[in-house]
Amino acid sequence: MSPSSTRRPWRVAVAAALTVAVGGALGLVTAVTASAATVDPSAWYVLVSRKSDKVLEVRDASTAAGAVLQQGTRTEATAQQFRFLASGDGRYRLQNRQSGKVVEVAGASTADGAAVRQATDTDAAHQQVRLLAQSAYVRLAVEHSDKVLQVAGASKAAGAAITQGTDAKSYHQQWRLVQVGTGTAPTTAPTATPRPTASATPTASATPRPTTAPTSTPTAAPGTSPAWPSATGQQKVSATITISGTRDLGLVRHYGISSGDQGESQPPMFQLADGAVLKNVILGEGAGDGIHCLGTCTLENVWWEDVGEDAATFKGTSASQTMTVVGGGARGASDKVFQHNGPGTFVIRNFQVSDFGKLYRSCGNCSKQYARTVRVEDVRVTAPGKSLVGINSNLGDRATLTGVTIVGDASRKIVICEEYKGVTSGEPSKTGSGPSAACGYSTASVTYR
Repeated sequence: MSPSSTRRPWRVAVAAALTVAVGGALGLVTAVTASAATVDPSAWYVLVSRKSDKVLEVRDASTAAGAVLQQGTRTEATAQQFRFLASGDGRYRLQNRQSGKVVEVAGASTADGAAVRQATDTDAAHQQVRLLAQSAYVRLAVEHSDKVLQVAGASKAAGAAITQGTDAKSYHQQWRLVQVGTGTAPTTAPTATPRPTASATPTASATPRPTTAPTSTPTAAPGTSPAWPSATGQQKVSATITISGTRDLGLVRHYGISSGDQGESQPPMFQLADGAVLKNVILGEGAGDGIHCLGTCTLENVWWEDVGEDAATFKGTSASQTMTVVGGGARGASDKVFQHNGPGTFVIRNFQVSDFGKLYRSCGNCSKQYARTVRVEDVRVTAPGKSLVGINSNLGDRATLTGVTIVGDASRKIVICEEYKGVTSGEPSKTGSGPSAACGYSTASVTYR
């Protein structure tokens, strides 16, 4: 577990547009940008599950009130098309094109697992949803229950029911919004490339051998440079992999040590011994608590496609230890990318980050605290994001930032450096932000594009 500087908020504000990528060669749909602020109430959308690549639909294309929702193979039928009717204050009802009815939680239940169905529109709270940003996807939070729409059992099967559940930011609770355009509907649905099955269960002492390399597409994210790499293969991981010495993993995607949510107390995908170097690896879905560094370590050209609990945590006990992250990138971190729990110096160089909460946080409430140092050098940041660096100036923390480029933040909402009063129990309190003796940077250190 990587201690948090503050309690993780349940609800993430939708601060910017979500980039929507359309999978498959469909002539009928076009990629659009959607957010809680900009979704077009007059447009029709197909909602694609991030977990299964199947779509939200009314079972049996029914027009009757009470017909339940499920996921199905994508055909672009009107039973699979929905539009967002505005209820005000960022709330919407999902109206089905086939029936004209809206989506609701059966019986206005607040329980996990409650069925989701269609009904006559009354604009009731159990028929209203808010759009919560998650990387290039949204979670649909029901107004009356604060739960989100999900695929029951995280199933990938056609016909799996849609229910509501506690928001864990899991892949089966995330939806891609694809606006319906014009053209001829496909006769067959696009087929998602399945993940290969691991040939062996990894042990804690050895890196598992990758499966046969799949045909993979680039994982490019808009506004980032250089382009995100394509995986040369992929490997499911079931236990933390320990690394000592230097390990080059050849850009094989490692995934699946966790369910893909961002809850606390998850195991790390990799644990690096003092002096270890980890190079050329992609952490995919279900990365858990990312990478734990137990002393001096180096992460070179490491990529986090969707950050889980945290991307990496710096532990250890020596004041002389240094953790260096050089190259690579991370996206989809609703809270922290890098967490600094032990003493020493954390260096982040030639890195890119997008759609994130905090790039770096010195632990605000660890039971044992230290004076910590962080250096951020030549980093490219793409909005949305909350802050780059958070330090505990009362404990002697110091930050230096140079060569920062921020893309897509015209209103300059991303805070460059925040200072806190660190504690050993309870919650830290924010004491200030901006350049200071502790937050070492100038306006010349930051470029906006």
